[in-house]
Amino acid sequence: MAGLDEAGRGAWAGPLSAAAVILPLRLPGLPAALAKVRDSKQMTPRQRALAAGKIRTVAVAWSVGCASALEVDRIGPLRATRLAMIRAVIGLPIPPDHLMIDHLLLPESHLPQTAITHGDALSLSIAAASVIAKTWRDELMIAMDRTYPGYGFARHKGYGTGNHAEGLARLGVCPEHRRSYAPIRHAVENPPV
Repeated sequence: MAGLDEAGRGAWAGPLSAAAVILPLRLPGLPAALAKVRDSKQMTPRQRALAAGKIRTVAVAWSVGCASALEVDRIGPLRATRLAMIRAVIGLPIPPDHLMIDHLLLPESHLPQTAITHGDALSLSIAAASVIAKTWRDELMIAMDRTYPGYGFARHKGYGTGNHAEGLARLGVCPEHRRSYAPIRHAVENPPV
């Protein structure tokens, strides 16, 4: 069974990432080994980084898939989420028998699947995928901050903050911005002078 979750759906910039994680559910010490793993949004960056290391060590398999900002613009955030999740599942070195997915189903997959609303709070496998997707995307956004300085990607990870809006007003948009999102469309229509 693979747990799946995404990170970055609401961000103004950067890719949307999804992770698939297969945990050894029959491992007696699993609950203790991953006791601090929960919904990544409820964890600090340090807690997520420590948990991600434990998950990678304990997991039978894990994979990350993503949809680029351009793909998010072209097909929309929901379909881009599904695309990233399918890519994560395909990237697993061990094919899963079942998918446990946070909130949605993947009609593109023939695998049996269960959608669980708030699954990242209710399923250890989905919570683990939440942590892996978030930490992977955060690391990418920190690296992106060096490629596109001035937007503050390392701080806000591409999400809509006052600091990000200031960067847009000062610099305009970069190739990693999602032009279909209203604040970015506004920045394209009102470039800096």
